[in-house]
Amino acid sequence: MARRKSGRDINGILLFDKPIGMSSNAVLQRVKRIFNARKAGHTGSLDPLATGLLPICLGEATKMSGFLLDADKRYQVTIKLGIKTTTGDAEGETIQTRVVGEYSDEALELVLAEFLGEIEQIPPMHSALKQNGQPLYKLARKGIEVERKSRDITIHSIEVLAAEGDLLTLDVHCSKGTYIRTLAEDIGERLGCGAHVAVLRRLSVGPFSGDRMITPVQLAYIAEEGGSDALDQLLQPMETALIHWPEVTLTQEATFFLKRGQAVVVPHAPREGLVKLFAEENVFLGVGYIMDDGRVAPKRLLNSA
Repeated sequence: MARRKSGRDINGILLFDKPIGMSSNAVLQRVKRIFNARKAGHTGSLDPLATGLLPICLGEATKMSGFLLDADKRYQVTIKLGIKTTTGDAEGETIQTRVVGEYSDEALELVLAEFLGEIEQIPPMHSALKQNGQPLYKLARKGIEVERKSRDITIHSIEVLAAEGDLLTLDVHCSKGTYIRTLAEDIGERLGCGAHVAVLRRLSVGPFSGDRMITPVQLAYIAEEGGSDALDQLLQPMETALIHWPEVTLTQEATFFLKRGQAVVVPHAPREGLVKLFAEENVFLGVGYIMDDGRVAPKRLLNSA
């Protein structure tokens, strides 16, 4: 028999403020240990150089992590112009330096406008993407560079927060799959001087923003002073990951059949797409989808429902 995992059956989402120098997996393991959670997962890695919002899903909330991975993100990035590095950020070695020419605010806005909307982006070698089962960053560390396919991404907005000499600070709202390092390098090339990411902070993931983030110091203090009950109060309900999705409430009978994998008829349900499902008394069931014939079918249901 398989050994049962130890820990608490705790469900919810912690909005963690990842510090610089800490890997996303290290954050995950720390949070899991502090909460004594049986199961945990994060919603897409942040580089050790980056700080900011890293939602950690505990228990059944891990079933929502894929939807947060697909969500839009928002970053504040400081770009160092005139220097290209091996990794596209400050952790890499300098491979090229160029003079940073003068540019007007208008010229900068014209360059940034080229990156708005749907664009193609080639992922960097220093990324967690895999080729033949091998992460690209491991190949890059061996000095191996392989061809990467471009991917379609969307840059919803780029706002200039500061432009002083060779430092350029931007607020970027983008789709999933966007590499800010690549965006910084491409902007640097358009300005004729090259660039790399000096500072990167993630401000939002899908519906979650940074105003409720918990720092490592705060988490440790609450764990020591308040224990499990105080820690559990920090968690966001699982359904908040889908706060902007249409909602479908099922009758007791419909809930019975849907939890057994059957599609059900729900009056006035949306006509298409994914929906969040609730039983009576506002009990969150998980995620469903609308079939071609209008019935509601289960897609990702919670065991705890």
